[in-house]
Amino acid sequence: MKLTANKGISLVLIIIAAGYLIMAYQLPAYIFVPVDSDLVPKLLGFALLLLAIFFFFTKDKDTDDQKKNRVIPKKEVYMLLGVLAMILLYITVLEVLGFVIMTFVFIIASSRFLGYKNWTVLILTALLFSVGAYSLFNYALAIRLPAGFMPF
Repeated sequence: MKLTANKGISLVLIIIAAGYLIMAYQLPAYIFVPVDSDLVPKLLGFALLLLAIFFFFTKDKDTDDQKKNRVIPKKEVYMLLGVLAMILLYITVLEVLGFVIMTFVFIIASSRFLGYKNWTVLILTALLFSVGAYSLFNYALAIRLPAGFMPF
């Protein structure tokens, strides 16, 4: 069996999904909530595992054009590293500042970094998404997200 790019990527994704699922099953259970906080990570882990398995079995013809398209320009590498740094900062500060504030700041910072310029739409979208997602998880699903120093 020839190891194509798709098969190699899918094997890496299968390993990541397995490790993610192992960690998801180690999350503590809470008895006072109807939907436990480990539900979404487990669903995401199984979805990644299933899609990686499907990706492994897709037919891939490795042509010269595909090989040329795999080269990432240097500018885009810096963009990817910048977004990765913002994601790591988001994860690090999430517990301290809370979901609403950190998500609002992350959406604005990452969108501006990637070139979006309309401030009105950007602020409105970031505010509605962060407050809406927090309300949905905390009040509708009873899944507690980090509030940070916010009083709600």
